[in-house]
Amino acid sequence: MPKPLIAVTMGDPAGVGPEICLQLLANERVRSVATPVIFGDARLLARCARQTGLPAPRRILSEIEWADKCTSLDEPAVLDLFGFDATDFTPGTVSAHTGSAACLYINKSITAALAGQVAAVATAPINKEALRAAGILYPGHTEMFAEKMDAARSCMAFFSEVMICSLVTVHIGYQDVVPALNSARVLEVIELTAEAVQRHLGRKPKLAVCGLNPHAGEHGLFGRREEETLIQPAIEAARAKGHTIEGPLPPDTAFIPAKRKTVDAYICMYHDQALIPLKALAFDSAVNTTLGLPMPRTSVDHGTACDIAWQGKANGQSLVEAVLLAAKLAQ
Repeated sequence: MPKPLIAVTMGDPAGVGPEICLQLLANERVRSVATPVIFGDARLLARCARQTGLPAPRRILSEIEWADKCTSLDEPAVLDLFGFDATDFTPGTVSAHTGSAACLYINKSITAALAGQVAAVATAPINKEALRAAGILYPGHTEMFAEKMDAARSCMAFFSEVMICSLVTVHIGYQDVVPALNSARVLEVIELTAEAVQRHLGRKPKLAVCGLNPHAGEHGLFGRREEETLIQPAIEAARAKGHTIEGPLPPDTAFIPAKRKTVDAYICMYHDQALIPLKALAFDSAVNTTLGLPMPRTSVDHGTACDIAWQGKANGQSLVEAVLLAAKLAQ
C-alpha cells in the first residue's frame, strides 16, 4: 500500500512547534510508514534549524506546486504558506501575529483534508492566548476542526500504550461542567469511543465510565446525584446497544494498574479527570485525537512550551506518535 500523506500543522511559530516539526521530518520511523508535509513557513523553519542545530528541510513546495505534486509526493516536505515574517519576531513571545499564523496553518490543512489531498492531519501545539489576541475565539483545535469539518458529533480523546480516554466536556471551567453534562452527550462520547477503539484494536473494546463526584457520588452523599440521573442512564443505553461497559467508577481508583488491565478505554467527565493520570503515565507518548471527523486528526498532548522554545530542548516524541497514529487510522 502507498504511504499515506499526512498534513502536519507547524503550530504557533513562537513555541516548540517549529523544532519538533524539524525533528519529525528527519525521523526514519515516520518516513517508513507515512509522508509528512509541514503546513507552515519555510523561512521560519530554516531560521529555527540554524538556531537549534537541527537539519533544515530539504523539499519545499509552494501552494501552486502543491496542487500539482500532492498526489505523487513520496518524501517529507514543507508546504510554504508564507504566513509569517520570520525575521521580525521573538521566539517564546506570545502575540496576535503568531496566533494568526497558527490559525492559517490549521485552516489550510482542513482545506487540504476536505479536498482529499491528504489522508489525515496531525497538529503541533497552538497558544490559546495568541489565538485570542488575534481575535480567534475557538477554545482549541478540537472545536475548530469539528466546526469547519461540519462534524455532527465529536469529542476529544487520547491514545497511549498505557491508557485510552475520551472526554465528555473539554475546555470549560469546573463550575460549567455539570450544566454541560447530559445523558445524550455521555452516550454520544461512549459510542464515538467504542467505534474508534474498535478500529484501533481490531476487536470490540471494554469501556469504563468515570463518575463525576468523589467516590462516584456514593449514592447521593456527594454531589446532586449526577451519577444516577445523568451518567447511569447513558451507560444503560450503551449496554442496550451491545457495548461492554462498566461504571460509573470512582475516579480516584479508576486508573490504578489492576483496573487498567481490564479496561480498553475510559470515558471521563471533564478535562483534568482524564489528563492528570494520562500525562503522569504517558506524557511523551500520548496522542490527542478528535473523534467524529470525516478523516483522522491527531495532535501532541502538550502545549507550546514557550519557556524552552527554539533552544533545542523540546522532545518531539509526542508529534512522532501523533503522525504514526494518524497514519494507522488513515489506512
